[in-house]
Amino acid sequence: MTSSLYSWQDYAPRYWPTWAALAGLKLLGRLSYPQALHVGAALGALASRLPSPQRKVARRNLELCLPELTVAQRDELLGAHFREAGITLPETALTWFATREDLLSLVKFEGLETLDAITQSGRGVILLAAHFTTLEIGARFAMATRNVHAVYKPSKNKLLNKFFKRYRGAISAGLIASDDIRAMVRELKDGGIVWYAPDQAFRGKGAQMQTFFGIPVATNTATTRLSAMTGAAVLHYAVERLPGTQGYRACISPESSADTEAFHHWIEAQVRRSPAQYLWLHKRFKGLAPDYPDYYGES
Repeated sequence: MTSSLYSWQDYAPRYWPTWAALAGLKLLGRLSYPQALHVGAALGALASRLPSPQRKVARRNLELCLPELTVAQRDELLGAHFREAGITLPETALTWFATREDLLSLVKFEGLETLDAITQSGRGVILLAAHFTTLEIGARFAMATRNVHAVYKPSKNKLLNKFFKRYRGAISAGLIASDDIRAMVRELKDGGIVWYAPDQAFRGKGAQMQTFFGIPVATNTATTRLSAMTGAAVLHYAVERLPGTQGYRACISPESSADTEAFHHWIEAQVRRSPAQYLWLHKRFKGLAPDYPDYYGES
């Protein structure tokens, strides 16, 4: 992983754990796709048996969002989710180091004609995704098949940022930092495609409380503003991991409302379609103010 991209400061002792982790990822990236699935599921199954904070968070999220399930059903779903989440690690390593051709051989797209028709008309497109366990590979599928700029959240670790730029950006039209609104606006006004996943808990400027599974959540409403400022179309983008070694289904929806409530309804529908693949490990129900219910017992 040596490159002129890296400087001598990147080899300082504080970065040695990062280099070790990246080397491990590169080894995982050498696995075949069936091997990656097997190793990832095994790692996830092991993690599900540990009394971790993430297990507690996932269980609480399932209680809040799917109260109609029995305790036994939620426990079964929790185990399946950890297996799906475990697959993410070797799967992501595989896709970072795979060729464009090998990557696209794993996926079947639906709705590309909708995307192409809009971009050919000169309008920009916000390809709106959500945090499922297929988030990373889904973004790379989009970037591999069309000229897509991906929005990402920069890490505080400068070495990781360089690594991401080298490997995440290898097959993309470009990367845009999540706080670089000007770059998003410029790309969309120019008729480009921006992949964006703004669905996690958000307490920054412009945050609002919106309902998700009937519960108010702190939400990023930037999609609405971006669409209004640029005239860009909003297309929902879902990637589902298929059973066995069948690969993935990537579905681009017809043009949708830029409204956050519509986005949340769409996510809920995708969750019910593939409940084990949603990222239940995230504390989605954290509020904006102290008087908001303490769903995770953090007080």
